[in-house]
Amino acid sequence: MTFQTLDDVEDGQRVLVRLDLNSPVEDGEVQDNRRFDRHAETIRELVERDFEVAVMAHQGRPGRDDFVSLSQHADILESHIDSPVDFVADTFGEEALDAIGELDGGDVLVLENTRMCDEELPEEEPEVKAETEFVQTLKDEFDAYINDAYSAAHRSHASLVGFPLVMDAYAGRVMETEYEANTAIAEKEFDGQVTMVVGGTKATDVIDVMTHLDEKVDAFLLGGIAGELFLRAAGYPVGYDIDDANLYDEQWEQNSDKIESMLEDHRDQITLAVDLAYEGDDGSRAEQSVDDIDEKTVSYLDVGSETVMEYSPIIRESEAVFMKGALGMFEDERFSVGTAGVLEAIADTDCFSVVGGGDTSRAIEMYGMEEDEFGHVSIAGGAYIRALTGAELVGVEVLQR
Repeated sequence: MTFQTLDDVEDGQRVLVRLDLNSPVEDGEVQDNRRFDRHAETIRELVERDFEVAVMAHQGRPGRDDFVSLSQHADILESHIDSPVDFVADTFGEEALDAIGELDGGDVLVLENTRMCDEELPEEEPEVKAETEFVQTLKDEFDAYINDAYSAAHRSHASLVGFPLVMDAYAGRVMETEYEANTAIAEKEFDGQVTMVVGGTKATDVIDVMTHLDEKVDAFLLGGIAGELFLRAAGYPVGYDIDDANLYDEQWEQNSDKIESMLEDHRDQITLAVDLAYEGDDGSRAEQSVDDIDEKTVSYLDVGSETVMEYSPIIRESEAVFMKGALGMFEDERFSVGTAGVLEAIADTDCFSVVGGGDTSRAIEMYGMEEDEFGHVSIAGGAYIRALTGAELVGVEVLQR
């Protein structure tokens, strides 16, 4: 690791802490989620060490329904750290500066949504962001900057990349643990088999991950929309849009050459579904062997039970297992067999494991599993994909400077 962490910060300082508390918003109400719980570990440590803490975070984007104030976030965060959390409806104006000036040791203050500042959002070079009024105004109010927002580290926004260029900068505990776990597949050496379960809805993400990791991973187990597109490349009559769906054909046009090439070059590493599940006429789950499909007439919503039975032994023989993306529409219990079954196999295996992506990690809680059954459960989506593909995370890079 090449950045400083909380272990390197002297206690009792006034710190500006960037979290990622971006959350689902339903009917104007911010939903509690895993991110609050994770970031609470960093904030609790800072409170216990008598820091004066001001929190920056974002919520939604301008023009969208989830673009709301962080006042509710402050209340949710307070419930997770069991200490008072104040809120100020300002980010770097006079009201914010006055509230920051009143901080004492152990106090926590949440500043208003960073994306309500005009200088936050445009993707610009860190050097440009460091010169913004937003950064220049706040930098003199604090002894240090702490970035704990790994899941937003692929964004070159002012609150993420500007401050490390003008202040002493450190990684929070979430940033530290996420970085270590998510770069492990590229940096760790494993003596035994390395397996990667890849699903989800975006074929490009799957291809990029598989291309980058083809020499590191011994077995790829496929599912989701991407898995169906690979089945199409293997000659099965699936991976097509039916009715008014727009999930497959456009992605096939964009990625078919790469998918076919990957199957040809790495067929011994790639295991495809042997059966698929769909909604039967009576509304229940039905399954069909891919060898028995003559024409796609139904929407396939999960891999089948036989596929899970084939994937599970491969997982159990592995020294390391990484997972990105769901294998089906697990939010519907009828079509959770693939995602939950694979997760249970990972949980039962004594291996180094990382489960990434917000949706996939949500399935762990939905189906009665515990996070501590896995080596690491990532709360990152886009940043996790970038880590797996070897792409630079600008928010990490500026900390490493």
